[in-house]
Amino acid sequence: MEEADNQTQQLFLLKGQTIVSSLEENVESIELSNIVNENDNNSDSGISPNDSEVEILIPDQNRSRYNKTTLSTIFDHNEEKWYIVACQVFIPFMIAGFGMVAAGLVLERVKELNVFKEITEIYILVPALLGLKGNLEMTLASRLSTQANIGNMDKKSELRSMIIGNIVLTQLQAIVVGFLAALVSLAMGWVPEGHFNLRHALVLCSSSVSTASITSLALGGIMIFVIVISHKCKVNPDNIATPIAASLGDLTTLGILASIGGFLFRIIDNYAWLPIMITIIFLILTPIWIIISSRNEYVKDVLIHGWSPVVAAMLISSAGGLILDFAVQTLRGVAVFQPVMNGVGGNLVAVQASRLSTTLHQQGKPGEFQDSTQYHASKFFPNPYKIFCSTKSNSSTTRVLLFLAIPGHLTFVFIISRLATDQTRLSFVFVFLYLIAALIQVAILLYIAQWLVIFVWRHERDPDNVCIPYLTAIGDLLGTALLTCVFLLIS
Repeated sequence: MEEADNQTQQLFLLKGQTIVSSLEENVESIELSNIVNENDNNSDSGISPNDSEVEILIPDQNRSRYNKTTLSTIFDHNEEKWYIVACQVFIPFMIAGFGMVAAGLVLERVKELNVFKEITEIYILVPALLGLKGNLEMTLASRLSTQANIGNMDKKSELRSMIIGNIVLTQLQAIVVGFLAALVSLAMGWVPEGHFNLRHALVLCSSSVSTASITSLALGGIMIFVIVISHKCKVNPDNIATPIAASLGDLTTLGILASIGGFLFRIIDNYAWLPIMITIIFLILTPIWIIISSRNEYVKDVLIHGWSPVVAAMLISSAGGLILDFAVQTLRGVAVFQPVMNGVGGNLVAVQASRLSTTLHQQGKPGEFQDSTQYHASKFFPNPYKIFCSTKSNSSTTRVLLFLAIPGHLTFVFIISRLATDQTRLSFVFVFLYLIAALIQVAILLYIAQWLVIFVWRHERDPDNVCIPYLTAIGDLLGTALLTCVFLLIS
């Protein structure tokens, strides 16, 4: 390179950490990412470009500080064609949708059970428990899909350790989040009512913890099987694993919750000790799972840093549960559509987040970028036009995921209209408003995913462990709110 040429940016990667040095008009500014050097006796950054431990990534000489690299183009080197993505996603997506339709039909029927009539706080709990598939199973699927795509599943010893660690970790997270979700739903129901019912609290806590643990174990095993088989068959697990997790997640969770909750509610007067013992046994298991997880190299980082996303997602989903509690008691027919509306958006954005995370992992470690223009582009919100309307491959995939919602929702609404017993005749106005609400939900989620994945990556966190819980929880809140608005408009 010519010395006379003005080099505006250099990206240094020092021992896996990122330092951006910007040189412009003899003024030097240094940005440090998670680096503290209190004993720095050297000038400026304290490193020399000639140091053996420093790799300098020089951008193209023709690029300026403010060139055309944008956030949306960071992912455009992924050359997987949009029609391949559509073919791989469509069948698992539809299977997942049928599972969510079944979950909606189950929710429509179980709301007639005494436990759902007497313990109305259970409706606040439902979105949080259904959201566990996003908090735990979809995150597990995204994490393992990334490991498969970067080649870490090729050795049997590593695969075995990976499987054991992830199952134990999801059990731990399921028990803790299930217990916290029950407490939050009790608090949200107790505050407006002004009184606390101990019997209801015992049933709710034991049902929530046991449902979360059993569902997580079953779905986690299925996810691992699907990802391993997909990897052996040379199919991208990112495109199929998360929808399959959703296909069974809602139905399994609702079925187990209704069964366990109904049973405990019937025997609570005579066997009050049973729900107490169930809760205590699961809580005693948590330190055992913590010890095992802390010794597994594949999940020990998630054990430390992976709690804030799942807990925050649970709180967001519980806020959606408040809306569902209101909607179920005041609007006829809304319950049967809730799992479908929330689930479709969550499935599609989970696929997108998993794909974006895999793309970044193929470039390097969290916090690393291919060049300095990518780093600077990651600091800004993406341009919606470039995300949805560009000719680049990433934009094409985003459009595929967005418009898959239309045939999917039309199919699911038609099935619901034929099978639901508590549903008024569907009108053209309802279907139109329902599709508009669904597209708004999916579009917002896809946009947030594009920004959130790169934001998390820039802060040296793994998007596989952070993004999907937030995205699916936001999808639950948006979906429930928009669905309620649709029913309010036509009522």
